[in-house]
Parts: sequence; C-alpha cells; structure tokens
Amino acid sequence: MKFVDEVIITAKAGDGGNGCVSFRREKYIEYGGPDGGDGGDGGSVYLQANKGLNTLADFRHIRFYEAGRGENGASRNMTGAKGEDKIIQVPIGTMVYVDETDELIGDLTKDGEMLKVAQGGFHGLGNLRYKSSVNRAPRQSKPGSEGETRSLRLEMKVLADVGLLGLPNAGKSTLITAVSSAHPKIANYPFTTLYPNLGVVKVDAYKSFVIADIPGLIEGAAEGAGLGIQFLKHLSRTSLLLHLVDIAPIDENEDPVESVKVIENELQKYSDELGSRERWLILNKIDLLLPDEQEARCEDIIKRLNWQGKAFRISAATGMNTKDLSYQIMQYIDELDYQKEQDELQNRT
Repeated sequence: MKFVDEVIITAKAGDGGNGCVSFRREKYIEYGGPDGGDGGDGGSVYLQANKGLNTLADFRHIRFYEAGRGENGASRNMTGAKGEDKIIQVPIGTMVYVDETDELIGDLTKDGEMLKVAQGGFHGLGNLRYKSSVNRAPRQSKPGSEGETRSLRLEMKVLADVGLLGLPNAGKSTLITAVSSAHPKIANYPFTTLYPNLGVVKVDAYKSFVIADIPGLIEGAAEGAGLGIQFLKHLSRTSLLLHLVDIAPIDENEDPVESVKVIENELQKYSDELGSRERWLILNKIDLLLPDEQEARCEDIIKRLNWQGKAFRISAATGMNTKDLSYQIMQYIDELDYQKEQDELQNRT
C-alpha cells in the first residue's frame, strides 16, 4: 500500500534591493550628474528532487524557508548583488500544492528536477534611470518589490520499506514507537491497531526508511477473516518483513512457535511470492525473562522453527537492541537499492 506523507511549509522569496539616489562627486567636476545604481533582485525559492530522500520527515522540524534579499544599489552606478536563492531538497515523487487554493503547481518525478515555488522580488531602480533631457538631476528612485510568500502543501505517496507482522499483541506498535517518531495507540490487549501505522526511522543524515505497523493478522486472514486480505495487500508492497513474536506471552498455554507458524501459513496461502519474501525473526519482550532464561528460550524457538534466516533478540518496550536492528535494516535496504541500480544499468546496455 502507498501511504500519504504530507506537510505544510511556508516559502518566502527575498525582497528586491532598493535603488540608490546618488550624485557624482569628484574634484573639479561641479555638476557630476546622477550615479545611483539599481538594487539586486531578491532570491527565489526552489524545490529540488533528491533521490537520496524518501520521506518528508525533516520538514516536521523546519517549516519556514526564506531566500536572500537583494542588496541595495550604491553610488558610482553600482548595482546591488542578487539575493541568494533557497533550494530545498525533497524526495522524488513530491507533489506541491498551494495550501489556500489546493492548486497543484508541480510534481517532481526525476532526480535533480527543480520547481520554482516563490518568485524573488524585482530590483529597485537608481536615480540614474530617471535622468532625461528635462531632468538632469533626478532625486527619485524606486524601491525593490516584495518577494512572493506562499504556503505550500507537500505531499508524497510513500511506499513502506519494512512491514511488521505478527499475531495481535506481539509488540508491533511498541516497536514502531521505539524506532521512529510515530505514536500509535498501545494497550495490553489484542487488536489495539485497527489501521496501518506509518513510522519514519531516521538512521543518519539523509538515511531513513519507512516502517509500516500492520494490524495483527489472525488465523484465516488469507480467506478474509477480519480485514485479512486488506492487511496482506499492505505487506505485499514492502521490501522486508519483520516477524515479531512474543517470547513471554501472558497466557502460558500460548506457544510462540505456533504463533509464528500461524502467520507463515497465512502468508503462504495468500501468495507464494509473499511467503518467500525476505523475513527476519524478531524475538520480542526478552526483558520479561531472567538473563539466564533469555538465550535458552530464544534458542529453543529458533531450533523448533528450524529458522535459517536472521533472528534478533530485542525488547521494544525498553529499546534493547532496537538501534542495531534499525542499522541492519538500513544496510539491507541500501544493498537492495544498489542492486536495483546495477540491474537497471545492465538492462540499458
């Protein structure tokens, strides 16, 4: 599923510099005439698509962007410097709307593509511009015009990189809270999550991935039990699946191994492709066991499942080992992206 990431920002272009009123003053030149220069144009605000970004997360913290003001003109017919343009980096696929009118003004679809969203003010005119045959010593100038100010809505459809799956109450909402800035509803009972939650995990500058907390699957989901078909469709669009299992369930009769097998069965029934998708086993809630019990319980589950893939031991509630998990996910996604780029280059040649 494609989720919508949306943010509202304000773009303020720079004002134009004012024109200068000045007269040439040199020794032995009694009437030098006007020499006031024009001001500089104000800088404009641009959005530029950057393939290194995949979310609008950074705009949650900075909402106001302003370009430089044009410098005023000076004597000796010196023109003021142009204001510096402001270039804002956004992910590929960002759609730009004027917030007040809901007008679509651009859709950035290619890496490096630029869109002007606020026009800089026009430069003012110096008094030299007003010299004429009937006005040899004009004392008038023109101020620079104001730069454009716009309230913009940036919107992009985000494809989740990572999907969380597991039976209800496995700790998916807690994990997404631990690794991202999302705050889904969390409670100690099944089916707390009714709709997919989306979180952006920022690992480093310009390094982040999108994680989707899919509502808990139940037995029979592939046949449509609950909202099973809809939720399985969400998972089919992700690059990596994290299979959370509660290794210390409240109900002593609940077997973590059987919990994993229930979900595996639903994935296989839905599609062979989804069933064979890269899936990591996340053994959650290890903080509820004594230290000497943790490893024994985890090894028992891995052995009984005959698990051949990656397995992580974490506590989403305390954050134990969640940072290492995030870094390894980011590395995996980077490797996938690199491989895709190499495949595209080979297909072109």
